[in-house]
Amino acid sequence: MSSLERLLAAKEIAVCCGSGGVGKTTTAAAAAAMASVSLGGKVLVLTVDPARRLASALGMESLGNVERRVPPAALKEAGAEPRGELWAAMIDTKQSWDDLVRRHAPDRRTATRILDNPLYQNVSGRFVQSHEYIAMERLYEIHNSGKYDLIVVDTPPTRNALDFLEAPDRMADFFSSRLLRWLTLPARSRVMNLASRPFAQVADRLLGSQFLEDITEFFLLFQTMYDGFVERSRAVKRLIHDRRTTFVVVTTLEAAPLREAEYFMEALAGQNLHPGALVLNKVLPSYLLDHEAARTAERLRADAPALVAGLAGALPEGADDPAQVARVLAEVGDSYLNFAVVAKREAEQRAELARVPDVVVSVPYFDTDIYDLTGLLRLGRAIWG
Repeated sequence: MSSLERLLAAKEIAVCCGSGGVGKTTTAAAAAAMASVSLGGKVLVLTVDPARRLASALGMESLGNVERRVPPAALKEAGAEPRGELWAAMIDTKQSWDDLVRRHAPDRRTATRILDNPLYQNVSGRFVQSHEYIAMERLYEIHNSGKYDLIVVDTPPTRNALDFLEAPDRMADFFSSRLLRWLTLPARSRVMNLASRPFAQVADRLLGSQFLEDITEFFLLFQTMYDGFVERSRAVKRLIHDRRTTFVVVTTLEAAPLREAEYFMEALAGQNLHPGALVLNKVLPSYLLDHEAARTAERLRADAPALVAGLAGALPEGADDPAQVARVLAEVGDSYLNFAVVAKREAEQRAELARVPDVVVSVPYFDTDIYDLTGLLRLGRAIWG
């Protein structure tokens, strides 16, 4: 596999992961934009990152739970002639949980009772693995709809992205846990009610009887959805392990984010997941590795006074101090050689990292920030082929 284009052409889901501040969100959006331009079909970029950067990068005022198409005119204005369609969405955790309850509750009455339960209303956005699990659930739902040829997922920073991957198992474990059985048993067992009465009396004084009723009803009602949740969690896990799903790890070559990327690639391998690509952002240009250029820089540093003397009469107006010109030339040569040392180290790091993923892409520093579709497509072309 020689390029990101060929990798994504063979996949249906690409999960972009990485630590914060390495360009993960813009990389996900750029890859999706290039896929819509180059591969055709319907491409969706789905963010679970609450920072809400994706909408502005795509030139859209806002994103929500329902997918929205990026206007073709906006892509054309950015210099692209898309063969396909580019869509975008950002997961609304509360809305997604409500939809999930309606889908898995045994009947409409039970669903209404869960949605109206005060405890559910307070915790549906902060439930155990809530954001990560619902992101996986939403991804599964969208993929299962068959509406999109490729879905590019922008995850939270790396450690949270591991939660994103492990959320289906944790949710299934929660629904079958001793804690849940212990919380719901008093309402189902008269013996347990008698045994737990002293505890209940103390809890009633501290928390109030209404709170105890709400929490008991909440967990009892949630257990009615056990089979649906567990079955769906297993289906989501199968999707993530499917050969049609790949992972794109995004990082810079700075020490901290690089360690995070290595940690994440090891975690992917440990879970038998497919690390398809590694995107290295803000890499120094390859010309810094040129031996002839390095020799020129060494000459600038060592022979600056002689070079300036040879330019006598050809110096620009105002450069009338040869010693000062010589110092500037020596500094230029010295700076180039320092950058060349870092570039060589980066090249060695890239070679070492290239042993794991199918594709390794290096993205140079850009002279401006990426904040619109034009910038996204510029980044997309840098990572694509």
